[in-house]
This record gives sequence, structure tokens and C-alpha cells, in this order.
Amino acid sequence: MTVSHTPEFHIKEVDGRTLRVARWQPRRGSGSNRPLLFFNGIGANIELMAPLPELLDDREVITFDMPGVGESPDPLVPYRPWMIARIAERIISDFGHDKVDVMGVSWGGGMAQQFAWQYGRRTGQLVLAATSAGMLMVPGKLAALSKMADPRRYTDPDFMLKHFRTLYGGNTNGAGGHASRISPPSTLGYLGQLIAMIGWTSVPFLPLISAPTLILMGDDDQIVPLANGKILKTLIPDARLEIIKGGGHLFLVNQADETMALIRNFLGAGPPLRAVA
Repeated sequence: MTVSHTPEFHIKEVDGRTLRVARWQPRRGSGSNRPLLFFNGIGANIELMAPLPELLDDREVITFDMPGVGESPDPLVPYRPWMIARIAERIISDFGHDKVDVMGVSWGGGMAQQFAWQYGRRTGQLVLAATSAGMLMVPGKLAALSKMADPRRYTDPDFMLKHFRTLYGGNTNGAGGHASRISPPSTLGYLGQLIAMIGWTSVPFLPLISAPTLILMGDDDQIVPLANGKILKTLIPDARLEIIKGGGHLFLVNQADETMALIRNFLGAGPPLRAVA
């Protein structure tokens, strides 16, 4: 099966919210691998994760811009993680999928944990990268967190490149490409994502997650320190923790070959499980 590996874009109305959804079809193989549902980091538009489907081109990949991010309109009312999980569940149903593998990075890792618990029957395998259990987490370094709060990291590529190492840790490979793909979220969009996580933690339900889980953490992450991955591994039954040596918060970007090899090996191939019409 050979197809162009640019995504199909869809505008979907789900639970009263308008969202831009991207769907990459498999570019090689039989298309029998289970689809991957991806949750992006805070303020991150679809284009920022576009390299990932290029490296997982033997399976369908689905993601969407959060309200007020990328080309999804601003949130009209606040939302919580369980609402985002329900939206994602309805999107995969609309595409005809019964069961998907789930991956989340940073802020999106919280959404992935929520989905895997809320819709355990519909979750095959779970990949959590550079993330934590929410409110009950080991905080990052103040210098990195202060730069995270500065809107110039979205609007000024030079600022992003200058402070890339302070912001994210690790090396700066791929920093230029990352900065060029950023589309700044709206103020309401960014605040909406922050507000969604106030008081939220996955600690009570992590022991109930039954999906095989891979946790990926960088040992030089300035925003979500490695200790958070160890907490996740302790609480999720039989979870596997892989540490990216020298990896900062964006090890998926600047150590992509090593990271994606681990993800591909973990996901393997799964049957095409589709919803019954």
C-alpha cells in the first residue's frame, strides 16, 4: 500500500466544540497495524508532530488541535481531561476504529493516561513520553518553567533557538525545524490547557490501567524530570521505562532515531480492529 504521506484534514464538531483533526494513512505495509491516537503537548499544533507519522508510516495516525491551538477555534467554556478523552473516543469511532494504540507527550501524556483509563476497552498499547501524573509531580527547573511561560517561545523563533537548551535540556538537534513548525496558540487556548489540568492527577487510577505501557523519559529533561517517569512506572502495572540518555524534554525531536526505534519495537503489529457497523 503506497499513499502520499500528507495528512487528511477534517473539521469535526464534537460535544459542541469545533476541532481540526489530522489523519495520516499508512504509507507502507498492509495497513493491518493498529491505528495510533496521538495527544500533543501544551500549545502544540498538529504540524509540530508531523515528523512522527513519517517515522511510523506503517500505521494510521490520528491527532487533533486542542481548542484555541493551531486551527481549532478558541474554547467557549473550560474543559477537563475526561472531556478531551470523550472527544477523542468519538473521533476514533467516527473513523470506524474500535481499538487504538495511544500515545501522549508532555501535557498530552496526561490526556493519554485519562483515555487509557476512561476507555480501557478501546486502548491497545500506551506510550507516555516526557510526562507525569499531573498535579502530584516532581517539578522542573525554575529557569525552564519561566521560559515556558514566556509567549515569545511561540512567536519568536530566535527566542526559541536562543533558549532551547534552557527550555528543554538535551541537545539542540532539530531545534530549527521545530521552531519553524510552531503556530502560536491563542491566549484562551493556552489558558484553557492550563486550567484543564488544575487539580488533576492520574495517581488514583494508574494502578487500574491494563494496557501494556511504555514510558519514555529523558535524563536531562528540564521541564518534566526523570523522577516523574519512575513514579508512573511504579503505579502502572508492568509498565516498561526507557531512559533516553542525554535526552531533554524534546527527545522525540532531537533524538528521534533512538526514540522511534523504541516506540516501533514496542508497538509492533496489531490486528486491524474496527467498529462493527
